Amino acid sequence: MAALAGVSVGTASKAVNGRGQLRPETRARVLTAAAELGFEPNALARGLLSGRSFTVGLITTDSFGRFSIPVMLGAEEALGAGQMSVFLCDSRGDRVREQHYARMLLARRVDGIIVTGRRIEPRPPLETSVPVVYAVGPSADPTDTSVVSDEAGGARLAIEHLIATGRQRIGHITGPETHLAAKVRADAVRQTLSAAGLQLASSAVYFGQWSEEWGRQAAAILLRSQPDVDAVFCGSDQIARGVADHLRENGRRVPDDIALAGFDNWDVMATACRPPLTTVDRHLHDLGRVAAENLLNKIAGEDVAGVRKIPCGLVVRESTR
Repeated sequence: MAALAGVSVGTASKAVNGRGQLRPETRARVLTAAAELGFEPNALARGLLSGRSFTVGLITTDSFGRFSIPVMLGAEEALGAGQMSVFLCDSRGDRVREQHYARMLLARRVDGIIVTGRRIEPRPPLETSVPVVYAVGPSADPTDTSVVSDEAGGARLAIEHLIATGRQRIGHITGPETHLAAKVRADAVRQTLSAAGLQLASSAVYFGQWSEEWGRQAAAILLRSQPDVDAVFCGSDQIARGVADHLRENGRRVPDDIALAGFDNWDVMATACRPPLTTVDRHLHDLGRVAAENLLNKIAGEDVAGVRKIPCGLVVRESTR
């Protein structure tokens, strides 16, 4: 390879391993020669030379993978550019199991760890000797590095969209009041309606469970309290799916009579809903990518402390059109 590129063996090694201060044309010439010869650098040899394993651990509390899989795919996208592998560990929300996995990952000499899960509550820092980045749920230590979704911003997008379609009697059905995500989204709903000179339909947030069954029950309660409600924003797509079922079964047309929006953009729920559901996308793939980029920066010795919020987006479908 070095002979084909017309460089020394040392220069060729620096080029394929991304090290050293080489002229761009020299590096390109070596990489072209490597491609022609079908050469790929040996990962073990690279690790021995650099003192790194080129692996990263991802510890999640999300046993179902609903949130952790998109985060992992985004992380792999960023880490793949650096030819790094990911070890996925499911702690099942158990701190003892989490520490076990942390020790196991350290024994495998991972270069860093991403910690993620379902809840957005700040969590205790992971005790480990390698760089760590927290995704979805931030670290309680402000000097750590965390990447989270802008939950309040997402709720504002949904309410502003419903108001823009002419809806003025908007209800809100969401998950448990003990969950920070439910409270943050509900507060943003109230604030956005107030800024527009409006109030919540029936003047109450319906806190309950993250389930279709709760959506059906809460929709019945909301309609009894305020029969002329013209829109419902739900704290999750599962809840919205239940609301859609109840409305259809009781002769309320979506969106003609009542517009409906959800949160999470969970494809299996949003696209299977009848009609397909307008919903807030938390951009978890982007969140995972940014978390991995921050981890790479920390591994390289950069100071990237603090919390970074990833903006949400609104996916408009037939339920509000």
